[in-house]
Amino acid sequence: MHEMALMGEVIDIIKEDAASKRIIKIDMVELLVGEISNAMPDALKMAFEVYKEQNAYFFEKNARIFIQIEKALAECILCSKSYVPDNNRISFCPVCGLPSGKIISGESFQILSYEGSGDADESNVAHRCADQ
Repeated sequence: MHEMALMGEVIDIIKEDAASKRIIKIDMVELLVGEISNAMPDALKMAFEVYKEQNAYFFEKNARIFIQIEKALAECILCSKSYVPDNNRISFCPVCGLPSGKIISGESFQILSYEGSGDADESNVAHRCADQ
């Protein structure tokens, strides 16, 4: 299950970014996961719970994860028709019938945001990640 490794990388990225912003406790993580990204949302949620327990100093007790699903969409490079690809990356255009689709969405795996708090005198901070 590679979702454990993926979540480990997510946590490392958040730890590094949070340290630069003096955020010491995380209470929410939001990810964007594409339908054909080869990452299973339920397994990511389970991995988050494992890492949260192993890193109690970094996560609030009730920290949570939200996963937005990015729909898969392909576009035929011959006729420019947009369509939903089959479960695999090679699918036939419903208009011209050729396997000429280019995936235009659904492969993402991205940290959208996280929320946490800093020192005792600081309030909650929400941070939106860009291009992570």
